[in-house]
Parts: sequence; structure tokens; C-alpha cells
Amino acid sequence: MHYMNLHAAPFEKIKSGEKTIELRLYDEKRQQIKTGDNIVFTNNATGEELTKTVKMLHLFDSFEDLYNVLPLLKCGYTTDDIDTAKPSDMEQYYSLDKQKKYGVVGIELC
Repeated sequence: MHYMNLHAAPFEKIKSGEKTIELRLYDEKRQQIKTGDNIVFTNNATGEELTKTVKMLHLFDSFEDLYNVLPLLKCGYTTDDIDTAKPSDMEQYYSLDKQKKYGVVGIELC
């Protein structure tokens, strides 16, 4: 079992099924995740928990590479903000140095 915290908006998108790919740094913690594992997501705002199963891991060197391959509408973007989606959006969470060191992962959920 793996545990991850989420802000309310992405938590609700995963809960509704709108977001099926969670984007993370592929650090030591995420390297432990395998296909078929369960992840318990916790809503930072409410403490609500949601368990999802890992369908597939999509590994990339950077979010720039990931954004060029994965469907961003499944990664939490909406039709309202998809036109302005850019890899640098993820720099508020993960520095370019950390991306270079670890790589990144799109965790596909079911």
C-alpha cells in the first residue's frame, strides 16, 4: 500500500474518474510503486481517503517529455485550461534539478 496527499481539486477529479493519471517525481518513494499496487490518496483539505489501483506506470526523463506523450485531459487538465497547459506548471512542485535527477512518472489509475 502506498500513500499520497492531494489538494482538494485533483482529489475530486480522481474520485470522479475525470483524472486517471497522477503526475509525480520518480523519486525513491515512487520507485517502489508497481503495476497492481494500491495507492491511498488523502484529500489535504478534508482528510477523506480514496484507494485506487495502479494500472500502468509511464516513465519519462522530464515533464516536458511526459506532456508531449500523455493525454493531458487525463492528467488533471480540463477543456478550460488545456490550451495553456505547459510542463513548467509542474515546477511549483518539483524543481528542474530534481526532475533531471529522478525523472518523472505518470501513474495511471483504475
